[in-house]
Order: sequence, then C-alpha cells, then structure tokens
Amino acid sequence: MTNTTPQYYTSKHTNTMHSHIPFHYNAMTKPRTLNLTFFMQDIQIFEIFLAVLVFLLIHSLRQKRHHGLVVWPVLGMVPSLVTGLRTNLYEWITEVLKRQNGTFRFKGPSFSNLNCIVTADPRNLEHLLKTKFPLFPKGGYFRNTVRDLLGEGIFNADDDTWQKQRKIASIEFHSTKFRQLTTESLFELVHYRLLPVLEASVRKSVAIDLQDILLRLTFDNVCMIAFGVDPGCLRLGLPEIPFAKAFEDATEATVFRFVTPTCVWKAMRLLNLGVERKLKKSIKGVDEFAENVIRTRKKELSLQCEDTKNRSDLLTMFMRLKDENGRAYSDKFLRDICVNFILAGRDTSSVALSWFFWLLEQNPEVEENILAEICRLVSQRNDIKREEFDNSLRFRPEEIKKMDYLHAALSEALRLYPSVPVDHKEVVKDDTFPDGTVLKKGTKVIYAIYAMGRMESIWGKDWKEFKPERWLRDGRFMSESAYKFTAFNGGPRLCLGKDFAYYQMKYAAASIIFRYRVKVVENHPVEPKLALTMYMKHGLKVNLYRRDVAQIHRHLEEGFK
Repeated sequence: MTNTTPQYYTSKHTNTMHSHIPFHYNAMTKPRTLNLTFFMQDIQIFEIFLAVLVFLLIHSLRQKRHHGLVVWPVLGMVPSLVTGLRTNLYEWITEVLKRQNGTFRFKGPSFSNLNCIVTADPRNLEHLLKTKFPLFPKGGYFRNTVRDLLGEGIFNADDDTWQKQRKIASIEFHSTKFRQLTTESLFELVHYRLLPVLEASVRKSVAIDLQDILLRLTFDNVCMIAFGVDPGCLRLGLPEIPFAKAFEDATEATVFRFVTPTCVWKAMRLLNLGVERKLKKSIKGVDEFAENVIRTRKKELSLQCEDTKNRSDLLTMFMRLKDENGRAYSDKFLRDICVNFILAGRDTSSVALSWFFWLLEQNPEVEENILAEICRLVSQRNDIKREEFDNSLRFRPEEIKKMDYLHAALSEALRLYPSVPVDHKEVVKDDTFPDGTVLKKGTKVIYAIYAMGRMESIWGKDWKEFKPERWLRDGRFMSESAYKFTAFNGGPRLCLGKDFAYYQMKYAAASIIFRYRVKVVENHPVEPKLALTMYMKHGLKVNLYRRDVAQIHRHLEEGFK
C-alpha cells in the first residue's frame, strides 16, 4: 500500500515543522508578551506616581489647614506667594492672616531667604516694638538689602548708630527754629507752588495726576528741611528733576531685592545686570546731588556767611556737631542722614493724601463735614469781617491744629491704606510671642500694618467703613494705641516726624478742599503698587472743580451762629 501520510508528518518533516513552530512563536508572539509586560510595568509606575501625587496633594492640603497656605515639597509656599504677587499682595496677606487668627509662618524653599513669621496681632507688635525691643532690630538681612541706598542712616541702623542719630534728630525736631522752618516752607510751597499748579489745571480743564503733584510737594518740602535746598519739582509745567528721578528709581529698584533670592541679586549687582544696573546708576545720581550740596554748604559754613547762621536744616545742624571722638561727621554719614529723612518725608505724607482724596470722593458726607469744620474755625477769627474768603485765604497754624475731624479722616485713611504697608524685624535671641508663636534666633518677622487695619478683631464689624467718627470722643480727636494703629510705628522707633506729617497733610488737604472738589477720572484703575511705600500703581488721575461760593458762605453762616 502506498503511504498516503503527508510528508510533513514524517519524522523528518515533523522535526522540521517542530523546528518551524517555535521559530514563528519567537518572532511574533514573544514581542507581544514583552510589550504587555512593559505596559503592565508602565501602569504600575503610573499608579505609583499617581499615588505619590495624591498623597502629596492631600498632605499639602492638610498643611494648608494647619499653616494657612499649601506647603509644596521643595518649593514650600512660594507658588501661593506667586499668586499673591500677581494680584494684590497686601490683600492676599490679609486673607491668610484672617484665616490664621493674626499670625502665620511663611515657609519658602530651604535655600531661600523667604522663611519668616508674618503677624498682625497687636499683642505681638507691642512685644517686638516695645516690651522686647532690643531683641528685634532691623537685622542684617534688611540692612544688607537696602544699604546701597540708605547706607547707615537712621532707618537702616541698629543699636548705638541708631540711638546716636535718633537722639540728635529728636532734639532738632523739637526745636523752635526747626518747627518754624517746616511751617514756613510748607506755607510757601502750598500757596506759591501747589495752588497755582492746581488752578492752571482748572483753567485748562485738564485731568492731573494728583499723586504725582503731591509727591512733588512733599519732595520739595523734605529737601528744604533735610538739605536746606529747594529742588523745584513742583512748578508750572511739572519739570523732571534729575535728583528726584534718580531717587524714585533707586527706591523702586531696591524693592526688587526683597522678592529676589539674595544670591541672585548679588550676582546681578556683581555683573551689573538688569535692575541692579538701574539701581547703581540711580544711586550715583543721588550721591552726586548730595555731594554737591554738602560741598557747597561746607564752603558757606567756612566763610561764616550770614545766611548759614540762620539755617536750621538737618544737614547744617549735623555739620555743626562733632562725633564721639570730637571730629566732624564724614560726608558719607551726612549723605546717609539726609537721604534717609528724604525717603521718610517724601513718600509717607503724599501717598497718604492720595488715598485720602480717593476715599473722600466715595464718601461725600465726610468731605462735607471737613468743609464745615474748616469754615467753622475760620469764622471764629476776630478780624473775620475784613477777610475775603476766596483763593487768598491762608490758614493759621492754630486753626490747622484744631481741625479734629480732618485729623480723624486722615487717620482713617491711614488705617485702611498705611503709607508703609509692611515692616521688618529680625530676632537676635530665641523668644516667644504672646500668642504662643515660637521664635528662633535669626527668624525674620514681618508685621503687616495694612492687614491690621482690616481685622474685625481689632476694629470691629464696621472695619470696611471709612468712618472718621471712630477716632472722635465728644468731637475731639483721640489717638489709638500705636500697636493697634501702627502707621507711624511704635515704641522707641515711633516716627519722629509724626506731628509734622499730620500738620503737612492737614494744611495741604484743607487748602485743596476749601477751594476745589476733587473728582477721580471715570474708570481710572486704583490699586497699590508693590514698593517700600503704598504708591497707587497708576497714580490718581483727577479733575478739579472750583468750590461753589454759596456752599462756602452757607457753612460760614452756620459757623457764625
């Protein structure tokens, strides 16, 4: 019988087929198995990654409940800070503090300089500004950050250097000659500079940046007080003054350092790049101005000019003094003194007035009450019948001091928009705040003055309201604790120029309100700028309208009654 079995079942072919079958399996099936294996491994890795991510997210959210902000691995709270910087940083800090009962610990990357305690608790402020004052100096971090601009001046100094400058300046600030200089220079600037500039805008029916004009007013005023020199910023045409521009650029560039890792801005300074290049150039402009003034004043003093004998500005006063070794103060020391006082005197009053006039437009009843107070006080003059109540009216110092309602309204503006929104201290010895916050040596402490004015626990449920009446008792102004209202600091570092600042603001505000209605340009954006002081980011564009004479006479008639 013929063998009909297919050849592929023969042992030879069978072996051959067996050898082929594994061949096809290896070539096609095995890679699929390997791909499946790798796919399963990928799924496992993804699941592990997802599990870790979910764990970190849950952990971070739990940290938020405890610390007030999400704490991310490596980055700490920086992502949340970036969110605050992109909106309104001061409001962002306020909301965090409200959630954390007034104090929270900000955690930055371990390699950064952003770790600090932030507080708005009056108990803590009294502790660091007064009770344990020696334990909370400005500190090395702050001094190093602003040294290029402020040098060793009073606002950047600690310990003996600060005490020496403070003592001398305090004596001068309370001298009769200095008070006379401040009032007379302000009188001239308001009536021969400010009012003509404002009147020009009314005649031309053009909008003006009131913040810019007020900055020019206070800059000229403080330069006359500190240097005995009038830069002439506030003039018709509003000229650009190199020293004023250099000073403004220097302060803005210095702020950049506080939101930049120290190693970064120091590297930029070394390489003369970016903002540091701008800072170097602007400080050179400030120094050149100061050096010229100091050189000229020294020459005048050496010649015993009659004019210098009657000078009472800070520069001349310090030039007449000797240091503890009996030597004249160095030009560098004199420069630092004057630049520090210009920084304090220029921005604080003008910025406060800008926010005041913005708030006033939203609260016309407050404006009406201020106008009524002004007219009532003026109507009490003995020579009232011989006075004409028009643009020629000059307020007397005693009248300004009696404007309690205006004083209260300015304080209320400072409560809501303090000129210095945050300030900085550094712990030099382990300590504990009254609220239980543990402070280790070297810890940076930020006290949030802006946030304090918005705390219901401090000001009550009506804290949002612009309410001058909260400062009045039987019609008289009553100040609050410096640790509740910290616009002028507190304790041994209480602002030396507080009384003058109020006088300056009241005189300028009364002079404007008596003559004009200030209306903010429609749809003009108003928000704070991130700076050492609370500038309005876009200025304050306003239109001025002459005050209705009938309104003035109505209030005067009421004052006569």
